Amino acid sequence: MKTILIFVAAIVGALAAPQGNPNDITIVKQEESNNIGVGGYRFSYEQSDGQTREETGELTNEGTDDEALSVTGSFSFTSPDGHTYRVDYTADKDGFHPTIKLVSK
Repeated sequence: MKTILIFVAAIVGALAAPQGNPNDITIVKQEESNNIGVGGYRFSYEQSDGQTREETGELTNEGTDDEALSVTGSFSFTSPDGHTYRVDYTADKDGFHPTIKLVSK
């Protein structure tokens, strides 16, 4: 009897597992410019699952003791409960500063 219960539990577990391969997500749109030190860099992309990201980096005070990379950007994603969130952020010599917004329910 225990063997049957274990077998049934294994089948139910396998059927309840998420279907589809998470590796099937592809990039559907992409832009990039890598020229750090000559104006900075910029990139953005959008994935087939709706996630997006964009970021711009700029070298400030270049050639001085206060030289630092200043970054601004954002990314969005859909959580497992179906809500879409957007994170806007800056990162500089003072740290990482995110702001999270609920975009849709």
